[in-house]
Amino acid sequence: MRLEGKVALITGAASGMGASMARIFAREGAKVVVADVLEEEGRGVVADITRANGAAIFCRLDVSSEAEWKVTVDAALAEYRKLDILVNDAGLSGSAVDDLFDTAAWDRLMAVNARGVFLGMKFAIPVMKAAGGGSIVNISSISGITGQQGIHVGYNASKGAVRTLTKAAAVQHGADNIRVNSVHPGLMPPMRSSGRTADPEVRAQMLRQVPLGRAGRVEEVANAVLFLASDEASYITGAELWVDGGSLAR
Repeated sequence: MRLEGKVALITGAASGMGASMARIFAREGAKVVVADVLEEEGRGVVADITRANGAAIFCRLDVSSEAEWKVTVDAALAEYRKLDILVNDAGLSGSAVDDLFDTAAWDRLMAVNARGVFLGMKFAIPVMKAAGGGSIVNISSISGITGQQGIHVGYNASKGAVRTLTKAAAVQHGADNIRVNSVHPGLMPPMRSSGRTADPEVRAQMLRQVPLGRAGRVEEVANAVLFLASDEASYITGAELWVDGGSLAR
């Protein structure tokens, strides 16, 4: 198993890509901390993992809260004694507001998508450093690389911040044997917070821009994250992996 003996904390793990990561990581031998604001769904993911003879706990986490991050990392250490892997997956869509320069939406998008990643690294890196190393995978987006129509500018800005936060941390903590990489999904199943991008007509238009001609599956992102989190990627840091069906190749 590719993550045998590892402890992984995954945010946004109650649904979508995060839930897929949690299940796949557990299947590959990791002990998983399922972190999310969605308590019922998060506990359901934990139940799925334990029924399959895996190990997991649930922690309620609002990733924009510094206090809740501390509690969550402390809970992981209390349960499993260490933290080898952090996946910052929690995020909000930028397609659910009409005013693409709405200030309140900007603040919320930056709080969850960018501040949440910053805080995760703030609390995980000292733990990993003390233990001799670790792996962090931050979920950005193709929206962090290119501009788009119909998406709040805060979504692009927040995902761009994740991209460069990743590189900064990789450079600063390579000497600590901490690898930090980003994954950039393209068109995926709609998020809970999706607006226009969940509309069938809008999605059909978006699909026409994908060379592979289809939306991605959550497990396709999860498997990319699994590779970067594992020791198989031991000489990869500061990199960005596009999981986008070829969208950015145009």
